[in-house]
Amino acid sequence: MKNRVIEDYLAELRSELSGLDRAIMRDALADAEEHLRTALDNEAAAQPDAPENDVVRSIIDEYGTPAEIADAYRVVEIYASPALGSGRRSTNGNALARFFGVYADPRAWGALLYMLISLLTGVVYFTWAVTGISLAIPFALFIFGLPFVVLFAISVKGIGLLEGRIVEALLGVRMPRRAVFFPKDLSWRQRLQAQLTDRNTWFGLCYMALQLVWGVIYFTLFVTLISFSLSFMAMPVVQIGFGEPVIDLGNAQYFVPDAALPLVVLLGFVLLTGTLHLAKGIGKLHGRYAKFVLVGE
Repeated sequence: MKNRVIEDYLAELRSELSGLDRAIMRDALADAEEHLRTALDNEAAAQPDAPENDVVRSIIDEYGTPAEIADAYRVVEIYASPALGSGRRSTNGNALARFFGVYADPRAWGALLYMLISLLTGVVYFTWAVTGISLAIPFALFIFGLPFVVLFAISVKGIGLLEGRIVEALLGVRMPRRAVFFPKDLSWRQRLQAQLTDRNTWFGLCYMALQLVWGVIYFTLFVTLISFSLSFMAMPVVQIGFGEPVIDLGNAQYFVPDAALPLVVLLGFVLLTGTLHLAKGIGKLHGRYAKFVLVGE
C-alpha cells in the first residue's frame, strides 16, 4: 500500500537530487523507498496499533531529510564514480602526441573490449528475449502462466542491470546499480500489472533485441580493422622471415618491395591507433545510448 508521507518524501528527495546523474537519482530513490517501506512493514508488525503516519515520520527522522540524503549521495559519488569515466581528456602536447597517446588511455581499451564481446552478449540477450516473449504470450492467456510472465519481466530488468554494470565497467558511463523497488506484498496480478506498466521492462526488451544488431556490426568492424592492422605490421616477418608472398593467387604471387615494408608497418600501426580512437568514440556514443534506453528520465 502507498503511504502519502512516503510519497511526499520521495518527491522531495527527487527534487533535491535534481542536477545529479539520472542513474544516481534512480539508485537514491530506490534505496530510500526500500528502506522506508521495509521499516514501515517491520514497525507495523511490531506495533499494529500505532498510527501509520507517525511511524513513518519517526522512520524518516532516523533515516534523514531529503536534503541530507541528497548531500550524502553527492559526497559518496565522488569516490564511487566509474573508474574509466573519471579521467579527464589531456590537452597537453601536440596533436601527434595526443593521437598516439590513445594507447595509454584505458577508456579506449575498455571500449575495444566491449565491442569485441558485444556479439556474445548480443546473442545471449536476443535469444533470451525472443524465447521469453514466445513463451510469455501464450502463457499470459492462462492463470498458471502469470508467474512465468512476471519472472520473465524481472529477468529482463536483471539483464538490464547486468548490461549496465558491463557498460559502466568498460565504457565509463554511470549506470544504475540496483533495481527499482517494488513492494513485496503484491499479488501475482498486481506484480504483473506493475511490471507491464514499467518503462524499464519494454525498453529493456528493445535493448536486448537491438544489441544483437550492434554486436554484429561492432564485432565485424573491429575484428576486420584489427586483422588488417596486424597483418600490415607483421608483413616484414611473413615476407622476409618466411618467404611468403603478400598475395598468392596460385599462378601469381605478389610481394611488397623491401623498401616499402617500413611504410607498410607504419600504415598498420597508424591503422591500429585509429581503430582505438574509433572504439573510444563509438563506446562513448553507445554508452549514451545505453543510458537513454536503460535508465531514461
